[in-house]
Amino acid sequence: MQTSLVAALDIGGTKIAGALVDGEGALLLRSRRPTPAQEGADTVMAAVVEVLADLAASPLWPAVTAVGIGSAGPVDRSVGTVSPVNIPAWRGFPLVSRVSEAAGGLPVELVGDGVAVTAAEHWRGAARGHRNALCMVVSTGVGGGLVLDGRLHTGPTGNAGHIGHISVDLDGDACPCGARGCVERIASGPNIARRAAENGWRPGPGADASAAAVAAAARGGDPAAVASFERAAQALAAGIAATATLVEIDIAVVGGGVAGAGEVLFAPLRRALHDYATLSFVRGLTVAPARTGTDAGLIGAASAALTAPRPHRAPV
Repeated sequence: MQTSLVAALDIGGTKIAGALVDGEGALLLRSRRPTPAQEGADTVMAAVVEVLADLAASPLWPAVTAVGIGSAGPVDRSVGTVSPVNIPAWRGFPLVSRVSEAAGGLPVELVGDGVAVTAAEHWRGAARGHRNALCMVVSTGVGGGLVLDGRLHTGPTGNAGHIGHISVDLDGDACPCGARGCVERIASGPNIARRAAENGWRPGPGADASAAAVAAAARGGDPAAVASFERAAQALAAGIAATATLVEIDIAVVGGGVAGAGEVLFAPLRRALHDYATLSFVRGLTVAPARTGTDAGLIGAASAALTAPRPHRAPV
């Protein structure tokens, strides 16, 4: 009989994914629905309930002891609510109580999506074995999370480690968060593409205007594409170095779609980090690509649920 099973949910603006996950991080059963992100709050929740119902129909379900959720944010784990930027109808939405109700009263652990990726990378990925780590998602936005002294550090609301909104250019462009010169405003995929286009890069025939297309152009030596990735790498390096100086991490793991650019991103990132991480206790900092891929949100949500302290739940 299976033991230590949890249900995991990965909720974003595009899809709602679910899985049953064992104590080793193996995904035993999956379910998925598109996110009706522009619909009402209850319509979005109905998609979550459908995913849970798929999981609950499995003969493995009686072994499930908790539900873990990794959600687009902001989240507030202290009160169990979410307000994802990309799901407009969910503002202060009581996701924890609604999921617990749909899951038959099981305990629910909520973390932001960046923290979920951090949990996944520390459990099964590139940060495994490291006691102090920063893990980042560089994609449409820039998020992240922290492992300190061997434990996931979520902060009171579940948003600790949100490196995307560290300001690294005090007089820089206004960020949608309200600040200026944030890492996200410089290093996210859409901003890499925007800056390259502003400086003369154009996608080839039939190509899109994404950061992936800019990366392809950078590999071919396009100067505007190369410069845009170098600027993104500089912003990431400044944010990573500031974090390392503050809390003494020894590895920074970078995942997300932009990390798929490979050495187009990582080579200038390592060079820039050498310039910013100069103090003796941060000079040994390692930068590595993430390993858990598209399952990171589910693996991390499961990890958060498996490691959360809770009273013993007697079998029914």
